[in-house]
Amino acid sequence: MLAEMRIQGLGVIDEATLELGPGFTVVTGETGAGKTMVVTGLHLLGGGRAEASRVRTGARRAVVEGRFALPEGSPAAGIVAEAGAEPDDDGSLLAARTVNPEGRSRAYLGGRSVPVSVLAELSEQLLAVHGQNDQLRLLRPAEQRAVLDRFAGAAVAGPLAEYRRIREEWQRVAAELTERAERSRELAREADLLRHGLAEIDAVAPQPGEDGDLVAEAKRLADADQLREAAAAAQYAVSGSPEGDPDAPGALGAVGEARRRLSASEDQALRALEPRLAEAAALLADVGAELSGYLDRLDADPARLEQVLARQAELKQLTRKYAADVDGVLAWAEQARQRLSGLDTSEEALAELARRRDELATELAGHAERVTVERRAAADALAKAVTEELAGLAMPQASVQVVVESRAAEPGDAAALTVGGRDLHAGPDGVDDVELRLVAHPGAPALPVHKGASGGELSRVMLALEVVLSHADPVPTLVFDEVDAGVGGRAAVEVGRRLARLARSHQVIVVTHLAQVAAFADHHLVVDKSATESGGVTRSGVRRLDDSERVVELARMLAGLDFTYSGRAHAEELLATAEADKREFHGAGGDRR
Repeated sequence: MLAEMRIQGLGVIDEATLELGPGFTVVTGETGAGKTMVVTGLHLLGGGRAEASRVRTGARRAVVEGRFALPEGSPAAGIVAEAGAEPDDDGSLLAARTVNPEGRSRAYLGGRSVPVSVLAELSEQLLAVHGQNDQLRLLRPAEQRAVLDRFAGAAVAGPLAEYRRIREEWQRVAAELTERAERSRELAREADLLRHGLAEIDAVAPQPGEDGDLVAEAKRLADADQLREAAAAAQYAVSGSPEGDPDAPGALGAVGEARRRLSASEDQALRALEPRLAEAAALLADVGAELSGYLDRLDADPARLEQVLARQAELKQLTRKYAADVDGVLAWAEQARQRLSGLDTSEEALAELARRRDELATELAGHAERVTVERRAAADALAKAVTEELAGLAMPQASVQVVVESRAAEPGDAAALTVGGRDLHAGPDGVDDVELRLVAHPGAPALPVHKGASGGELSRVMLALEVVLSHADPVPTLVFDEVDAGVGGRAAVEVGRRLARLARSHQVIVVTHLAQVAAFADHHLVVDKSATESGGVTRSGVRRLDDSERVVELARMLAGLDFTYSGRAHAEELLATAEADKREFHGAGGDRR
């Protein structure tokens, strides 16, 4: 449930706070006062598109904040946790959206900055906003199919998910088969080039990092004399003359003489230095041994140098063709082997792909048939439920049909699928087209809703659908933005009555211009302009009405005047009738159709 909403710098609204409770809340106000900004704010909280034009003139930014009470066990809690957001101490969750004058926006959830997509994902679980644009979307075949699938729930969602999974693989295999068949010569040439390259690389058999090792070895072999001279001189300086010449004791001999002199001293301070010289002697001995081993291994081997240079030439042939170094050549070879495995254009390979494609097509057709069967079953139930709702919306003679028809494949359709002996178009949502048709009265033809319904009737069909879908796919908060457009008189009263009954199981927020609808609300908010204007810019605010103020507002909506005795009497009568109807409904404990 949306417990509170704060709007700042949005359109004509300078700053307003909406305290929202459970049940049915109505938002009214004069034309141009800013009622639509309430719905715009809800769209922003729901991750909707941010527009710079919505930022109030002179404002640094527009801010919309909403405090939600999360339903226990709601999937929304998982979204909140995944985003790293935290509810407040009272368990409520604060969501916010800001928009600057350049149109850039930021989203926040539970005090953390989050992507706008997180708000959109959260709103799918908490909030459904329906306006006049939804009526236009309802005229699209894809939207009508989505409405039916939403009503059907898991019965369609399960087989449809399997259908989509198999369809993706079927299309991949079919595309691969087509590519191999149409490009067989080109692919065969590519395969020959890859095989030639792999044969050349395998013949040389390079090892990882081998080129670097060979460079180091070649340099060592080519510079053997200079290296031997440097190592021998270093060994002489460390270990002294190999013949034991006392005049050339080396560093080891000098350290040994120093140790003897210190250890023979009677001064304790001098003797304490001897262990440190012992450590130096051990280190020098190690270095001398390593230099000796290096000299033993360092041979001027012209034959080995020739082998190294020849091997370098072999590797250079590969690096000139395939990559900058040996490791790159090995990577190219691995990629070539993988590519080669997908370039088999032999008759056997093509036949195997064709067999797999046909196998997948048969499996896909089975899933498509199951989706169609489930949709047709759901279509009958949806049509019956919506027709019953229309009877409660002053359209007792009207009925709705939900028609599910398979879409035939066009000639040359790459997604053609044989289902039940017919070639159908296998789209991402199945093989079905769905159309909502309205029968205005018994004996009238069934026409598509956009042809068979007036503006007011279309509004009521939309509302009837939402009432039915609210039970099939419950969202805690439903928002309606002037869905009663084109409705008046007794039909308007029925719309108000239906919204009030829907509010028994949901939080319902309605922006309306009809007093007949507003009279059924549990809470009444009014958006009105301030008495003064600053700099010629209109300021609007939102306030909650008490019972006496509701009468005045309803009278204004009925008569178009601030005060008339007849308008006030009519408003009081309308309120009394609505309250009696709601009490009767509560007492009956259900919905009277």
